[in-house]
Amino acid sequence: MSKNLKNFKLPPHPKNISLIGKTVNLFPLNSDKHYIDLYSSQLIDKEGSNWEYLPYGPFKTKITYLEWLKKIENKNDPVFFVVIRKSDNKAVGLTSFMRINIEYGVIEVGHINFSPLIQKTLESTETMFLMMNWVFENGFRRYEWKCNSENIRSRKAAQRLGFSYEGVFRQMSISKGKNRNTAWFAAIDKEWNDLKKAYKIYFDENNFYNGNQIKSLSSLTEKILYKKDNLEFTNKN
Repeated sequence: MSKNLKNFKLPPHPKNISLIGKTVNLFPLNSDKHYIDLYSSQLIDKEGSNWEYLPYGPFKTKITYLEWLKKIENKNDPVFFVVIRKSDNKAVGLTSFMRINIEYGVIEVGHINFSPLIQKTLESTETMFLMMNWVFENGFRRYEWKCNSENIRSRKAAQRLGFSYEGVFRQMSISKGKNRNTAWFAAIDKEWNDLKKAYKIYFDENNFYNGNQIKSLSSLTEKILYKKDNLEFTNKN
């Protein structure tokens, strides 16, 4: 998009949308319908690593988990979605759109919590693509990803998916009694066409042989990134 915004139109709000993919569908969270599958799929994470950098959880019982889901399911911001794996129609993860600023055309992805069942799979990658595709095809100008600066896995995932590194906000908040420095990443509308082409190449069936990828998504998105992460403010430096 050019610097002249006279043609900018306010994008829609993502409340109550559904996103349909080849391997996964994303539907508005329905706590009563989805909590048993979600809770069961999270129990596979024996060490509780999924919850380490989230400001809530883990939940000791199905009931406490259900109570939490009921508190979040009907919010306008964040807007939570359940990830349904199409191969067995099971709920295997949560994700959300948050910090939704319609006026400026800015939106963020957050509260990502995928069961180990779909981590590092086409299902998880398609989930993120479906969300990014909806954002830019509906006229948003900026799509953000933020995470705890110590969450190296999240930082690497952001860049793999096409979010450029923009820096660290020091001492931005406190999470579970610990200081949180927040790493910021974003993709913007003028990058979308190139990112969409990268995803198309990655998802093409000819890019996989015996279940193994030929071209990684990282290799396709790397050249599109505005800036690369130097992993500052981690325990690694």
